[in-house]
Amino acid sequence: MTITLYGIKSCDTCRKARRLLDAQGIDYRYHDLREDGLDRQRLEAFMARADWQTLLNTRSTTWRQLDEADKQSLDAMRAGELMLAHPTLLKRPLLEQDDSLIVGLDKARYAALSA
Repeated sequence: MTITLYGIKSCDTCRKARRLLDAQGIDYRYHDLREDGLDRQRLEAFMARADWQTLLNTRSTTWRQLDEADKQSLDAMRAGELMLAHPTLLKRPLLEQDDSLIVGLDKARYAALSA
């Protein structure tokens, strides 16, 4: 069972997710989206498991700093291009385990990981 947690160091929710996993003794790899980036293949894998509206964080600082033109006429393709250009537009944390993806901090689903 391979678990990868995607987030950014400055995100409080990502830090909470890491503390939960550590407290449960769950081994995971941490991928910092700001430092390690995001490639098209990984984003496509995320988008195959969750729709783009769920993945796109429209409450983020990055979203608020985008030009209004970039926020218009969004569809899966356009949202994907924005997330590739600005990986911090992904909702965080993202926890990937084999073929499943948990978007955001879902404490019940995290607790089930150690079961």
